[in-house]
Amino acid sequence: MTTDPIADYLTRLRNAILARKKVVEVPASGLKKDITRILYDKGYILSYKLEDDGKQGIIKIALKYNPQTRQNAIQELRRVSSPGLRQYAHVEELPRVMNGLGVAIISTSKGVVTDKEARSLGVGGEVICTVS
Repeated sequence: MTTDPIADYLTRLRNAILARKKVVEVPASGLKKDITRILYDKGYILSYKLEDDGKQGIIKIALKYNPQTRQNAIQELRRVSSPGLRQYAHVEELPRVMNGLGVAIISTSKGVVTDKEARSLGVGGEVICTVS
């Protein structure tokens, strides 16, 4: 049992990228589905599929690599807020990852969104992770 399922999710992605895997499977949850959807929408992963295993479900994520350089689209995944130390940011204090080239994933009252969407909605929230 892990005490931080989001850190486990990000670690599974990082390990699969380092091992040059094409597909990684992670246990599903609502927050993980939202993070995966954002990664897909922003072009960091190739595709994903939700499967029902009779329990909580599984998310199968197809990782995206550059065919020429064999480099992954995700260069860095970093957990910001953790169960022991939650990191909240007001709309003016939302992090800017690589001067806007990366994405910060924020859990707001309007749902799980990117930092740019949170700024346009005018809401702050818990900074879950950054992706570049």
